[in-house]
Amino acid sequence: MTYDRLVCANCAAPVSEGRCPVCRANRERLQQESSPFAGLNPATLIALLAVLVAAVALLAHQTV
Repeated sequence: MTYDRLVCANCAAPVSEGRCPVCRANRERLQQESSPFAGLNPATLIALLAVLVAAVALLAHQTV
């Protein structure tokens, strides 16, 4: 999940704006935890998974 859509429970502002200390702390935590796939949308992740499954199936078919 990206922090640009989160709303702070402390100040009711978007976390990405960092208006209060709670927002800033959560924004920093989310930036540190982000993975390389965090910026990808679900359709892209599904497409990558389909390519991976197809590659494994092709490899399994060639070894038989």
